[in-house]
Amino acid sequence: MKRLHQSFIAVALVAQAGAVCAAGASPDGSAAPLQGETLILAVQKNLKLMYPKTRFDQVKATPLPGIYEVVMGRNVAFVEESGRYFIFGRLFDMESQEDITSVAEPASPRQNQKIDFATLPLDSAIKTVKGDGTRVLAVFSDPDCPYCKKLEQELDKVGNVTIYTFLMPLEQLHPQARSKSDAVWCAKDRSAAWKTLMLSGKAPATVKGCEGPHAIVSATAEKLGISGTPFLVAGDGRTMPGAVPADRLNAWLSTSDKPALAKGAK
Repeated sequence: MKRLHQSFIAVALVAQAGAVCAAGASPDGSAAPLQGETLILAVQKNLKLMYPKTRFDQVKATPLPGIYEVVMGRNVAFVEESGRYFIFGRLFDMESQEDITSVAEPASPRQNQKIDFATLPLDSAIKTVKGDGTRVLAVFSDPDCPYCKKLEQELDKVGNVTIYTFLMPLEQLHPQARSKSDAVWCAKDRSAAWKTLMLSGKAPATVKGCEGPHAIVSATAEKLGISGTPFLVAGDGRTMPGAVPADRLNAWLSTSDKPALAKGAK
């Protein structure tokens, strides 16, 4: 029921976004508004222009006026006509109690599902030691993800932890994220470069011919069902998605058991 309630909220937000966008895009009477297939083609054109690196498998109208469902591989989003605003989630018809989203939601770890920390390829992550580093945390993060930046602000307040940051640029949403990830990975001090980028917005200089371990991180994320950022894994394998306040992070980390030795750990 909680999941259904959350989905209902998401749909309400979609409807609200559609209403706002429609208000801003009202025709002035000089031309008839686009309709049907013509409008869908226009949305497709906007998406391809704005996100040339993203493969859009399907665009179709939804029962919500001005809102379109977009399928991108394993991901599904809902957009308004301009293609600027995306909402990720499920779309429910509350009257019929049916999920009318096109494809099944990608498998992802639930908050109480555990991941074997010992299987994480830590040599493909940025290692940051704070204080005595006794607590252990892995974070899957995107440099252009606003929630990831918020999380970094909160992590900056957390002490006595060793953080392994896996760079996971979501290029379909953030076209510049991969190049920024490469620049951080190829910096002399990866940890400092990451902190500066996320807290100050200043990216390090790029290094020609150098790139991050994207294939390894992507394969790991796919295997574990991690499809969004930020995503946290505690030393004992507990998982938590999203940005959370520092006090909650401290409490969550303090209940973690000592992890098994992970691959690449030093």
